[in-house]
Amino acid sequence: IALSFPDHDSDDDSYEVLDLTEYARRHHWWNRVFGRNSGPIVEKYSVATQIVMGGVTGWCAGFLFQKVGKLAATAVGGGFLLLQIASHSGYVQVDWKRVEKDVNKAKKQLKKRANKAAPEINTLIEESTEFIKQNIVVSSGFVGGFLLGLAS
Repeated sequence: IALSFPDHDSDDDSYEVLDLTEYARRHHWWNRVFGRNSGPIVEKYSVATQIVMGGVTGWCAGFLFQKVGKLAATAVGGGFLLLQIASHSGYVQVDWKRVEKDVNKAKKQLKKRANKAAPEINTLIEESTEFIKQNIVVSSGFVGGFLLGLAS
């Protein structure tokens, strides 16, 4: 996608072309959110502020993770329990050979897709590791808050 903007410096109808795909490749989402020269959080806030920011966000994430995890476990366990009751009562007949065949097919497809996505995942891991290294105080506060959120 290319957008054209009129060049206001001249009187003729000349336009500047902006290639959005190239722009998106060069600018990551955090550059758009925090600005190009935002730098690490270490340079902006005191250690106490960083720990509080990390702890509060970590606690919120841990608390939500705990609630969503319980809900998901209840839904999966309840569904499995209902399936077992229906199967035992004779309402449902499960073809376990077919289930096993379909699961194996899904495993093969996931392995193929995982091998294709490996470079993007490695890049994401490297960028995340670099972010954590630059903002170690906030990251450690987040981990502590996350664990407290899970416990509460």
